[in-house]
Amino acid sequence: MANNIVLAKNYTSLLDEVYKGASVTASLTSDSTLVRAGANAGEILYPQIEVSGLGDYNRKSGYTNGTVNLIWKTANFNYDRGTKISVDTMDDQETFNISFGMAGAELQRTKVAPEADAFTFATLAGLDDISKASPATYADALEFLAALLVAKNKMDEDEVPEEGRILYATPTLINGLMALDTTKSKEVFNSFAVAQKVPQSRFYTAIDLLDGKASGEELGHYRKAAAGKDINFMIVHKPAVFKWDKHIAGDIIQPSANPNSDAYILKYRKYGIVDAYKNKRAGIYLSYKA
Repeated sequence: MANNIVLAKNYTSLLDEVYKGASVTASLTSDSTLVRAGANAGEILYPQIEVSGLGDYNRKSGYTNGTVNLIWKTANFNYDRGTKISVDTMDDQETFNISFGMAGAELQRTKVAPEADAFTFATLAGLDDISKASPATYADALEFLAALLVAKNKMDEDEVPEEGRILYATPTLINGLMALDTTKSKEVFNSFAVAQKVPQSRFYTAIDLLDGKASGEELGHYRKAAAGKDINFMIVHKPAVFKWDKHIAGDIIQPSANPNSDAYILKYRKYGIVDAYKNKRAGIYLSYKA
């Protein structure tokens, strides 16, 4: 799709930007030392460990023999997205170097961060064996609080450590719970390492990643899938998630090095994976609207 650049008038001093926040799932990124390259292209290996339990101790023969089973599980990279932005040299000069200078920051803030969040939540929501509440739309903060207590009890019973649990919820729900200002609501908040607000526009059980080429998808980005539901909240125990960017490329090509036109080029690509450990799916709890 062609650029739409309105040349600046001399008195222009303010830039009209879209309101968008930074990524809310960046903190879920895994330790890169725990991964290995797979045998085939597009594969990655991560460790899963199991140990045997206790046996009877015999005063003559001593201990029973235990076992340790460490398996390298195979997973496939599931995120490979990119774009190339081109801005003519004169367009950039006649907008006081705003067009290209701001393009990269605008891309990261309004497209890369929201899409990364939406993809992370939708991928985790679609995994098998995670804990799920019955679909519901909460009428008020008290219903949300009750749902959180049910979720907390479920994770406690499944022996998910409290340390490292992150609560992701829509601003409406979190703000409503904060407004209660009761002992119970404060205790619930304090049971999470972080209570993170997530705009509903990034919080769906399923999304479509637009290819940037097909009819109706020329602008790229993502949208809520037809089968997608609005997420109310998600509790994630960080060690349960496997999220890693193998490759991020962000190159700037000067006009002098551009063989096709007198224009600046910004290239951006992100290649990675979002998944959860097979033995730790109880560390993810999902509530979505009916």
